[in-house]
Amino acid sequence: MRYIAALLALLCMTVATPDPARANPYSELVRIELIPGWRRSDGEHVAALHLTLADGWKTYWRAPGDAGIPPLFDWSRSRNLQSAVPIWPTPIVFSQNGMRSIGYKHELVLPIRITPDRAGRDIALDMRVQIGICNDICVPVDLTVVGTLPDGGRPDPRIASAMADVPVPVKETGFRVIGCTLQPTKDGLRLTARLAMPGGSQPEAMVIETADPQVWVAEPQMRRENGDLVAETDLVHIEGGAFALDRSGLRLTVLGPQQAVDIRGCPSP
Repeated sequence: MRYIAALLALLCMTVATPDPARANPYSELVRIELIPGWRRSDGEHVAALHLTLADGWKTYWRAPGDAGIPPLFDWSRSRNLQSAVPIWPTPIVFSQNGMRSIGYKHELVLPIRITPDRAGRDIALDMRVQIGICNDICVPVDLTVVGTLPDGGRPDPRIASAMADVPVPVKETGFRVIGCTLQPTKDGLRLTARLAMPGGSQPEAMVIETADPQVWVAEPQMRRENGDLVAETDLVHIEGGAFALDRSGLRLTVLGPQQAVDIRGCPSP
């Protein structure tokens, strides 16, 4: 039953782009502001979304956990925008109806790295955002952000602080990825990740993501073995049965009490 519930939740997550015209009775619980940011010397523009939540409400990280609602972004109405990539600050872990969720309390400054189509010109940002917010209940909220990002500006300390709070790439730490093993199960695959991460305390959480949004990943179970951190999780495809897993598309995020670590790819041991 756990797999059925998880797959139904995943199906609900893969919804279409949000419709901003739909009335939303919960929109007063979150306020969104565009921080225009600045144009870098390489032509990339750094801006941010500033979300302020009503007391007691939370919102979700890019991988929201079993009970969360993943964020959705639609940039298609923008002009002079080639690509936009959110840069997610380190989230917190909280419990929601007995399940783990990953996200933020009170407020979120979400930096966005934007590449314009034409260098040296303003970017007309017109985007639709759907996020989940949670208190005693969890609901999706549709938001609209419109603004101009000029060719210029100056670094904003709020954006700089949020970008400094992202998980640290594993190569910049003293840790090492030993590797991941995969075993077939009746529902999909079981993944066991082993990391050389010495330390007496158990990390708060690990989040494992794949490059395929149709693959559901269970909350990893973690333990220590000979100083290594070992995490086991089950992977299930929404269509059921066997599937191929791209190891280079695996992403592991270790959320520790002092540091969060970002790991891209997990080869065989």
